[in-house]
Amino acid sequence: MIENLNTEKAGKTALVVEGGGMRGIFSTGILDAFIKQEFFPFDLCIGVSAGSSNVAAYLGRMYQRNYKVFTDYSLRPEFISMKKFIRGGHLMDIDWLWDVTLRDLPVNVDTLFSASSEFIIGATEVNTGNSVYLKPTRHNFDQLMKASSAIPVIYRSFVEVDGVKYVDGGVTDSIPVIEAYRRGATKIMVLRSRPHAYMMKSSKNNMLTRWYLRNYPDLLQALDNRAHTYQEAIDFMRNSPVDVQVIEVNPPDSFKTERLTKELSVLEQDYQLGYDIGVQLSQDWSK
Repeated sequence: MIENLNTEKAGKTALVVEGGGMRGIFSTGILDAFIKQEFFPFDLCIGVSAGSSNVAAYLGRMYQRNYKVFTDYSLRPEFISMKKFIRGGHLMDIDWLWDVTLRDLPVNVDTLFSASSEFIIGATEVNTGNSVYLKPTRHNFDQLMKASSAIPVIYRSFVEVDGVKYVDGGVTDSIPVIEAYRRGATKIMVLRSRPHAYMMKSSKNNMLTRWYLRNYPDLLQALDNRAHTYQEAIDFMRNSPVDVQVIEVNPPDSFKTERLTKELSVLEQDYQLGYDIGVQLSQDWSK
């Protein structure tokens, strides 16, 4: 598959940021270090799920904006609530999170949209089950970031943007490194939220998911294929074409955060792990 890709004019540098719920605290630390180091070498930045929000804060040069989101707002009972989920609400209420954080910590859209880097958000179309890579505008970027993070069932709704329904980009392409290559990138840094040895297991969706998405067979099929597409990205990174350099950055073994982690001490520790690695990455980039 890789050999047949039609790429744009090569020579670009790219940043790809994986999501993963609260595990995004790792890339938050890295990107905060990049901001402090004034390290902005990328022609293209692609974020998925929590990774899209982290990229937005990075390109907006908003130091520790998302650190505050993860270590304060995301820990409030309004965001992650099993009690709310059992009663028919969202397990992760991204409507609440987006509304309150965009009010209290608005993204610097002037800096974001004047950045030299092209910003792309990965999402999944509900009706087709296809991965899409969308360039946000001032008009829709907040809704696209929400759409990219709308994990099916955990978030019970779909997010509609310009008449199209979307869910989490991680359903179809958690690590869009191949898309970065298609767009002409020949040096790609990939910020992961899983350890290097992690392998996603193939599994059929549970009964709740199958019932909830029963009217969306293409989306269910995409979920069934998720482990396969995930492995394709891993294989590309570790056996990349000769004309591309991929820098894969994984959390170390000491990283403890999981998708729904709410322990402040764990999040702070794992943020610092990312920050320290980010300082080193910025120093090593040109070597």
